[in-house]
Amino acid sequence: MLLCFKSNPFFLLLVLPLSLLFSSTFFSFSHGASFHLQHSPISEIVEREFGEMAEWNSRRFTAETSNKTYLILAANRTHREDPLNNFEFYTGGWNITNEHYLFSVGFSAAPPLVVAVIWFVAFGICLFCLCICRCFCRKKHNGYSRKAYCFSLGLLFLSTLAAIGGTTILFIGQEKFQHSIVGIMSYILKEADTVLVNLQDLLNNLLSAKKVGIGPAALPAELQSKIDGISKEINDVASHFRNITTTNSNEIRVLMHPVNVALFSIAITCLVLALLGSLCSILGLQCLVYTLVILGWILVVGTFIMSGVFLLIHNAVADTCLAMGEWLQNPNANSALEELLPKVDNETAQSIFLVTKGITFGIVNVVNGVTSNISNVNMPPEAGPLYYNQSGPLVPLLCNPYNLNLTDRKCSNSEVDFTNASKVWKNHVCEVSANGMCLSQGRLTPDNYTQLTASVNVSYGLYKYSPFIIDLIDSTFIKETFSNINEHNCPSLTKYSEWTYSGFIMSSTALMLSMIIWLIYASQRRRRADTKKSKDKDLSGDLKGSTNKKGGDPFDDDEKGSMNRNSGDHFSDEKGPNVFV
Repeated sequence: MLLCFKSNPFFLLLVLPLSLLFSSTFFSFSHGASFHLQHSPISEIVEREFGEMAEWNSRRFTAETSNKTYLILAANRTHREDPLNNFEFYTGGWNITNEHYLFSVGFSAAPPLVVAVIWFVAFGICLFCLCICRCFCRKKHNGYSRKAYCFSLGLLFLSTLAAIGGTTILFIGQEKFQHSIVGIMSYILKEADTVLVNLQDLLNNLLSAKKVGIGPAALPAELQSKIDGISKEINDVASHFRNITTTNSNEIRVLMHPVNVALFSIAITCLVLALLGSLCSILGLQCLVYTLVILGWILVVGTFIMSGVFLLIHNAVADTCLAMGEWLQNPNANSALEELLPKVDNETAQSIFLVTKGITFGIVNVVNGVTSNISNVNMPPEAGPLYYNQSGPLVPLLCNPYNLNLTDRKCSNSEVDFTNASKVWKNHVCEVSANGMCLSQGRLTPDNYTQLTASVNVSYGLYKYSPFIIDLIDSTFIKETFSNINEHNCPSLTKYSEWTYSGFIMSSTALMLSMIIWLIYASQRRRRADTKKSKDKDLSGDLKGSTNKKGGDPFDDDEKGSMNRNSGDHFSDEKGPNVFV
């Protein structure tokens, strides 16, 4: 075979990982590849997506669905091949509930998986050919090169350092990425809890409003029925909000936990294998080196698979961050982002707002009606329960923040507001007898004062939640949440997911090169040992021959001398007559 006689099999092994590294990097970072990957930091994404406004505007569009504007998010970035649609390009934008989007972003992580398959097959073939060469094409080595030996030893140390560096980047990137994920989920859950607490407090105040009563006066039946209807809507909104946020949080935890476990296990195994293989190569433990090469062959496949997983995560994170940025430019439109943080339906929020304002207006009217018609009137004793000997300065009326048409109203100087009403009214409380008659000057009995302040507290509780309901109507809450995430969390998420992916690629490549260098170094070490053994054998033979010459058998010397004399006699006989004549 030409492989046995004309070429070095280790050369093919050395070329293999370099070509795989180039192909993985090229397909992962190239937008022009058939896989159409997007792999860049958030700053590059923004520059690319917004730098060419004409192209971006041609992709960013809205759809009219059921008389509502639906915003297609990150349409340009998510324009990837869809394996579910005969590899046609996906045009639906960012949408985690759309299986075509999920498969298209999943397909963007195909290059590392393809590289893993190529590596498994190609390196397996190379190992098979190497075994055939060792078994059937043995040839005597003519010696070894000291330069080649030192070079392979240097490569061994460099590949080990590269493996350590890749694993370090991998661990740092994974830890910071995990920290960013936890930070985002904690922030979203905290903000969601704030919304749920406010909704629950609003509901409690509405239910308390049904019980508002000051003597014979109570909230009208019509308003009480509206409270029942709006309470159900608030419960539905809170349940939907809680289900979406809790489900998303649980799904992310369920997804990330096995990924983190697999990442940690593979990274530690890669590091241990690289160090152990280098040590065994230096010590000349060839059997262990070959065993570690087989294990590393399989482990590299796992590292490329994990790099594909994190490339998928990186692309999905970058898609989500870009989608948030685009939604912030048109926050009133409906979009798929509601699957992350639900937006309260505008009609429902408006209904809650109007009913809350109406209940507040109604309670203040009840309070002022009792104050004007009972407390501030000098009733005669014949008035029955309306008479309790009220007297003294008039009780100031409570400021109603709304007009009859529920528009905002300014308070007059003679009115008290929600914050100081109880304090001012306390000065108008009289001392009462056992039968409830005022014994001192005052227009409010302690019971009346308690009922009035309770009504004020309920109406103020409804009034102070008006800004919160307005935030639900115009999506201020969601805008602030997504804006904070997009500004403070998205850059780190994109950066460290890329670090993790790059760390896997670096570790995979370093481990591939390490295994090949183990074999090269083992071969050089074996040649060095064979050459040294051959030289020692030749030197031993020379020393033995020299010893025989100096300290040999005397009989051999006599024999040799006799032979020489006979040879001399022969020549003497031959030439004697000429000499002596």
